[in-house]
Amino acid sequence: MARHLITSALPYINGIKHLGNMVGSMLPADVYSRYLRQRGHDVLYICATDEHGTPAELAAKEQGLPVAEFCGKAHDAQKAVYDGFGLAFDHFGRSSSAQNAELTQHFARKLNENGFIEERAIRQVYSPADGRFLPDRYVEGTCPHCGYDKARGDQCENCTRVLDPTDLINPRSAISGSTDLEVRETKHLFLLQSKLQVEVEEWIARTAGEWPQLASSIARKWLTEGLHDRAITRDLDWGVPVPADTWPELSAEGKVFYVWFDAPIEYIGSTKEWSDQNPADRDWKSWWYKADDVRYTQFMAKDNVPFHSVMFPATEMGVREPWKKVDYLKSFNWLTYYGGKFSTSQKRGIFTDAALEILPADYWRYFLIANAPESDDSSFTWEHFAATVNKDLADTLGNFVNRVLSFSRKRFGDDVPAGKEAGEAEAKLGTEIAGLLAEYEAQMEALQFRKAASALRALWSAGNSYLEEKAPWLEIKTDPEAAALTLRTAMNLIHLYAVVSEPFIPASSKAMRGAFALADDTATWVTAEQAKALDTVPAGTAFTVPPVLFAKITEEDLESYRERFGGAAE
Repeated sequence: MARHLITSALPYINGIKHLGNMVGSMLPADVYSRYLRQRGHDVLYICATDEHGTPAELAAKEQGLPVAEFCGKAHDAQKAVYDGFGLAFDHFGRSSSAQNAELTQHFARKLNENGFIEERAIRQVYSPADGRFLPDRYVEGTCPHCGYDKARGDQCENCTRVLDPTDLINPRSAISGSTDLEVRETKHLFLLQSKLQVEVEEWIARTAGEWPQLASSIARKWLTEGLHDRAITRDLDWGVPVPADTWPELSAEGKVFYVWFDAPIEYIGSTKEWSDQNPADRDWKSWWYKADDVRYTQFMAKDNVPFHSVMFPATEMGVREPWKKVDYLKSFNWLTYYGGKFSTSQKRGIFTDAALEILPADYWRYFLIANAPESDDSSFTWEHFAATVNKDLADTLGNFVNRVLSFSRKRFGDDVPAGKEAGEAEAKLGTEIAGLLAEYEAQMEALQFRKAASALRALWSAGNSYLEEKAPWLEIKTDPEAAALTLRTAMNLIHLYAVVSEPFIPASSKAMRGAFALADDTATWVTAEQAKALDTVPAGTAFTVPPVLFAKITEEDLESYRERFGGAAE
């Protein structure tokens, strides 16, 4: 089996993420990782918190904490939420780790040796009151385009225009609030991406053909517009230090690497963190260095595509070492909230910690993947969420499981009944299930998550159709053995659903699988032959009726959700 390296875009450290962040990177990566593991592949799923940059420093200042302490607490808070969502990372690291600092400095030295880094003088805002140069986000003021008075020096959140600190009207320091600002000359390191343009173009031509249209079109657009040399250092107290052995003057000034430079390297750094926990059994380099046997898949929202499709590959190429580059870049559009943007800073929409407070993770996992913004943006509404949960999870899957097990216990006791030998209806069902399973597998292999969810839903629906056709509640009156066969077959479907639904709804799958007291239940997947036979759970197997898997969302529930989170009834 193949070796699969999977990474999802690093969530930024300043605050709990919203559902749009979840569905745009980490959740689909987890679903795919779980699927591949079940199919027997060697999988390594890596992620981390992205901890450097001005927002981390500003958030720490707001809370009155040293930035390192703030990041440590924020990392633990985010990890707790991801655990709650059932995200099965092999390692969830931190970009502030010693491993990432070591690798970032190594990359910078090699780029410099190969002529791809240049020291340049630039003019930058300086605050005498703070005694320091101010990176773009440390300058706030009024947007010259829309008049928003809390615009940052890099971008106006209100109108989304990209800005330079010197564009702002009435600029002030985000640290002290001082308006006594000057523009002074200072030196920074620039990555000469322009010198790597042709190499990146050739690599994209070879690699991006199988990527989603969204990812490949963004990459090609950036290349068409031309790669520009970019500053890779900042005047901050928090970050990977510029190494003194290579740039003594900049190191003495306290320069650190810009977050966009060190964050992608943390994919490798986090893998080394994982390896260093158990070095005797883990080899981080085998996943990243001369790793020709590894297939590398990245997951991210569209705003991260330029960094991962063009900029980081350019960095890897410039190092002139055989570091693994992405093979498949799965990108997503936006999940909106009633057609508007989720906003971390403005607390608009549903955030992942609040989502887990009101409903278990599987409700969210299934809905988000079944409505993933793959081909275009998709909108979250409470009405759509409730309809999906009630129809697919509560009625189609949950009700099937409950009524089969409850009815069988009532009529035949606590063991799977034997009944007749399988007949024509069971053979027809087995063939249908095998075909639907093949469709589900094909969509998962193609990373088409909405289509995979549709195929999974069709598998669940096939069981309901079989049950309605056979009607064991009527069979029991005239032919108990026929009813027993129907229920035994349906119980085998429940076990099959438990196995193949695990990537989407792991907790519910565990509950379904745990209903049967199988002595040696080690199956990780279902073959076509097993799907046709439907005999994994034999007669005589003891079973229990699990608690209700999915409760319906009522209109009263919806009213309370809309009151708490906003969103008008449709």
